[in-house]
Amino acid sequence: MAYGVKIAKGDAYKRAAKARRHIRIRKNVSGTAERPRLVVTRSNRNIVAQVIDDLQGHTLASASTLDTSIRGGEGDKSAQAQAVGALVAERAKAAGVETVVFDRGGNRYAGRIAALADAAREAGLKF
Repeated sequence: MAYGVKIAKGDAYKRAAKARRHIRIRKNVSGTAERPRLVVTRSNRNIVAQVIDDLQGHTLASASTLDTSIRGGEGDKSAQAQAVGALVAERAKAAGVETVVFDRGGNRYAGRIAALADAAREAGLKF
């Protein structure tokens, strides 16, 4: 936090609520080799999806709006999230993954998160 900059109570509350949701989710969600974890990380500009085996600590597949096939594509951020969902599902299936556990990372299941999840389901991932 920069000096002299005050954060509104609403913003601090939102960050704390997201952190609480993330901790609550991670207590119950972990990935295995048979059923890895599909992690979604969202920022204001980009969205990243990774399929992670938590027991080994390895990323099996990943996709992002920074990938050359998606970057600068047509559509809004929800359309880009759909493209990321389809791409991560395609890469996960190529790595031999059929079922995953969905980890929304403390984000609400709406908007870009839901668009990514729906596209991954349509592309063949089961969760």
